[in-house]
Amino acid sequence: MKRIKETIDLNYELFIAKRIIAGKEYKNSISSPIIKIAITAIALGIIIMLISIATGAGLQHKIRDKISGFKGHIIITNYDDNNSEVSVTPIEKEQEFYPEFKNITGIKNVQVFANKAGLIRTATDFEGILFKGVSKDYDWRFFEEYLHEGKLPNFNQKRNREVLLSKTLANRLQLKLNDTINVFFLKSSKSKLPSRYKCIIIGIYNTGFNQFDKNMMIGDIRQIQRLNNWSENQVGGFEVLIDNFDDIKQKGNEVYSAIGSTLNSNTIVDNYQFIFEWIELFDNNIWFIIGIMVLVASINMITALLVLILERVQMVGVLKALGSTNWSIRKIFLYNATYLILKGLFWGNIIGLAILFLQQQFGFISLDPTTYYVTTVPVHINVFTVLALNVGTLILCFLMLIIPSYLITKIHPSKSIQFT
Repeated sequence: MKRIKETIDLNYELFIAKRIIAGKEYKNSISSPIIKIAITAIALGIIIMLISIATGAGLQHKIRDKISGFKGHIIITNYDDNNSEVSVTPIEKEQEFYPEFKNITGIKNVQVFANKAGLIRTATDFEGILFKGVSKDYDWRFFEEYLHEGKLPNFNQKRNREVLLSKTLANRLQLKLNDTINVFFLKSSKSKLPSRYKCIIIGIYNTGFNQFDKNMMIGDIRQIQRLNNWSENQVGGFEVLIDNFDDIKQKGNEVYSAIGSTLNSNTIVDNYQFIFEWIELFDNNIWFIIGIMVLVASINMITALLVLILERVQMVGVLKALGSTNWSIRKIFLYNATYLILKGLFWGNIIGLAILFLQQQFGFISLDPTTYYVTTVPVHINVFTVLALNVGTLILCFLMLIIPSYLITKIHPSKSIQFT
């Protein structure tokens, strides 16, 4: 009994706050609807903030992953190519940094490539394409994820005519899996007729990134070497894949310093600056939404707290008459308000994470790929971000409640005990 009494003496503010919360009159009081509205506001706020952060980060990650899937993170080419999509001047394959950089960490893969512009011609239609030639060192994990039908090319064959074509191109030209197509390429000499390359559609991919899907065909680099009259040791360039995208600027500088003076390197952030500047704007939108939601939730909590205080004026007067300090009584109501905030956060997290999980699994919310480069709303959930959002919301709402709790200091015991 002595220990219980000491505990009550030390934490009597929390003890009284728990009794208020557990009391039946608390649930049936005039303030009950206002309290429910405040809890709902907190829950809705955290739901909207979770969805904004998860979908915004998901879009950023998905878009940059798609660009790096097509182009790599860092592209090494000859200075003479002048950042052209088409490989003009070949590079010797035998380089100190190939097949791996010996003095740079965080590099996942170095792979060769060569690009050549061409024209797919069918019986009824034609379409310009960019033929990207790759080799055995190519990392196919990106296209494995977005392979719509068929399989990936097999580069262990001596004569490989297998190619990957996008679903966009296949639908536009009315082509299907295992069709043989004619692709025409201009030769280096203008006096010669275009070269015809017959290939087989072995796989059809669909990334939803229309900027690349509309004209990209993936095949064997040896075909481009033959068309350009290059040797087996000559390639169009190298693509470097890194482990952590957040280090792309640093790794880009390290790669640039490590390659020869006749070579140039650029990151995809440099080559597709307008896209990355666009997705960086998502952060501004997310912060704006978080600010608005926290403000709305805080205003509702302030209203609820003021109603709770006014509803218990007599209790405040009695506690003051018994010797409680203003700060002790304020703590009772702040504990009460913190409980309401935690309740709102609990339900908001349950509902918000459930919505995000369903979207991640089933993708029921779709987007226009011509605008957003994805077909469904992507979701990226970071546990640390979720925890930081909850803790930040709790702290900000609590701090904003300290000032209105000052109302308690204006309540006089002699007048409040008679208050009805």
